[in-house]
Amino acid sequence: MSSSSNTTRHVMTLDLKADPRGIAAYRRHHGRIFPEVRDSLLRVGVLRMDIYQLERRLVMVMDTKEGFDLERSFAAHVASHPRCAEWEALMKTFQRAPPGARPGQLWTPMESIFRLEPRSSRAPRTRGRRSRPRRVR
Repeated sequence: MSSSSNTTRHVMTLDLKADPRGIAAYRRHHGRIFPEVRDSLLRVGVLRMDIYQLERRLVMVMDTKEGFDLERSFAAHVASHPRCAEWEALMKTFQRAPPGARPGQLWTPMESIFRLEPRSSRAPRTRGRRSRPRRVR
């Protein structure tokens, strides 16, 4: 999880069950999510959500409003409308916990291990001689 001034980024992973038809159905469902689910996620503080797939592994990148609490906000989302609860129950039929998940946990937070950012114009300059790239012959 990373934060900027007013948003927090959550990156989570889970696995899909080893069922090609189920994986295809999961993708189809996400091509047409229930409007109540979309509205509810936005209402509880999700600003943007992207899900990426590599074979059975999914990675979700979710940007949320400041103060968003993952467990409380998600519980409020599920309870907000019967269609949201229906959606989440349906999605669970396709999902399985990834390695490293806590018992009962599906979407599992990932740890950030690297971040590349442009150097700030106010960043201190290094002292001493500037090195030049070596010429390769």
